[in-house]
Amino acid sequence: MSTKSGFLELSPEHQSQGAAVNSSDVAIVIGSQILDEFDHFYTDFTELTQSAKTAFERRDYSGVLTASRNRLSMYSISMDQLSTRITDEFPDVSREESLWEGVESHYGMLTENRYEADLALAYMHSVRRAIFRSEWKPVNYSLGETKYLSNKFVATVVEVFQTTEMTTQTVLDIFSVPEFSTPFANAVFDATMVSIRVNQTLKKQKMGQAVEKVEVLKGGFFRNRGAYIVGRIELSDQTVMPLVIALLNSEEGIYVDAVISSIPDTHNLFSSTLANFHVSNSFYHEVCEFLSSIMPQRPLGLIYSTIGFNHFGKVAVMDELTAELSANNSVFDTAIGFQGTVAIGFQSLNSSYSLKVIRNKPTEQYKWGKFDGIESVLSKYSRVHQINRTGSMLDNIIYYNVKLHRDWFSPLLVQELLRNASESVVLYDDSILFKHLIVQRRVTPLPVYLTTASQAEKEKVMVNLGHCIKNNTAANIFNKDLDARNYGVSRYQKIYLFDYDALESFTDVKIRTNQERIEGEEDVPEWFFEDGAVFLPEEIESGLRIQDRALRRFFRKVHGDLMQPAYWEQIQDQLRQEKVPPVRVYPEENKLKRE
Repeated sequence: MSTKSGFLELSPEHQSQGAAVNSSDVAIVIGSQILDEFDHFYTDFTELTQSAKTAFERRDYSGVLTASRNRLSMYSISMDQLSTRITDEFPDVSREESLWEGVESHYGMLTENRYEADLALAYMHSVRRAIFRSEWKPVNYSLGETKYLSNKFVATVVEVFQTTEMTTQTVLDIFSVPEFSTPFANAVFDATMVSIRVNQTLKKQKMGQAVEKVEVLKGGFFRNRGAYIVGRIELSDQTVMPLVIALLNSEEGIYVDAVISSIPDTHNLFSSTLANFHVSNSFYHEVCEFLSSIMPQRPLGLIYSTIGFNHFGKVAVMDELTAELSANNSVFDTAIGFQGTVAIGFQSLNSSYSLKVIRNKPTEQYKWGKFDGIESVLSKYSRVHQINRTGSMLDNIIYYNVKLHRDWFSPLLVQELLRNASESVVLYDDSILFKHLIVQRRVTPLPVYLTTASQAEKEKVMVNLGHCIKNNTAANIFNKDLDARNYGVSRYQKIYLFDYDALESFTDVKIRTNQERIEGEEDVPEWFFEDGAVFLPEEIESGLRIQDRALRRFFRKVHGDLMQPAYWEQIQDQLRQEKVPPVRVYPEENKLKRE
């Protein structure tokens, strides 16, 4: 075999044999080509991940966002390009599925002793699906069961501090773990404040249990403006408390912004509604096992996704979804809430996920003029997957050509899917093929939640709704359909946007107002004739369609800035200057008081 432009190919003597080429030779060549390209991808992936640390140290926030976008897309770009090249070189490969048994066998021998063998296997299966345009099937990568985890928390992964209490010196030692090139602004002061906060939390929650040791993952976690030191405190009763120290970088140096020590807050910090972390520790198996110990309710596969290994997350979600249905003998039915104008939503009572399929055409309630088609809507959902979701937008996993058992669907739902989504749904005897299937975490639609919530709960979610809108705007996302039905409430009363067919880039939106018009003026305003998305901030209150007037007044009181053009214009200016507006990713009570 020879190499041409970094791409392995058959030797001249093999090429001259034409159709007589031994299939085992072809399998060896293709397997080697896939591994060669995977190595390029993984090297670029690792370098991009490591670059986030430098961006944080330099306060290059736009650089972090660019790295995040590039990292999300590089897998599919690499895989698509490779599948095209293989098909061009071996035209018959897409018709000879038996050939792939040899490819997989050779590939397995090449990768079996490598740390990232599971990643390499996932990559190969992705290439195979791209070539055959075949049904999506999950592959068991044995997450959490590799030989590498038997020697868990090795010295290259975890720093251990043997201590019986959280002292200023212990925290100072923890500060040194990520090995920042930029100094802290006032390390001693911050370390003292962190130690006081942690000891107060321990006293309150653990009733005097002694500290046995503190374990901290080597390296840092980076996202947007922030960096995080992630660890855990092991207590004398063998329980574990998360210890996450949130850092920001100012002109004066690095400083501690918050301390996160509860399991729910840690879950939220690592939520799929936020952008993935860049982790400057390449031992991803051990990192994920460590994270699982401080987030015990989060599936291990989703933890892999949280640190950038999205394919594992995709597999984990489908495994969890099918396991829920099989275990509970339940079926999918129309989702609670309101009929979607663009998508058909469905869910099972016993599942933590909601599923969607885009309609052939919108319902009569569609109000945005010409419908640009299914692919246009899917591109908006894909965009949300590829950006920083700021803790305020549900992530989407889009499966293509996936089959699910017909028995998992109610007869009425099957009828609706075939009637209104026939371009994307194909019925077989015992299964349903979805040409596309959108999967999201399940939330309660906001109007549904408000029907049974107490007054205090209603006010809390209205406060969170305003923060949700602000966070989305900071991510350059504008939902021109302000209707509250597009927002959902989590078990922790957080608000998330989950419908994306009406999304626009906020920098493309025209901010206008009628506030300066003379009362009684009858002339049609100039903005009425403008093309594109036009937004009047004073219309937010009515656009939300919240029926309770008192609740609307409360929203206006706590988020009055949202109804002023100046607020929106300021955010637009920041985005156009490639600045990253701040967003709320943890509760205010977690922040250190610095006065």
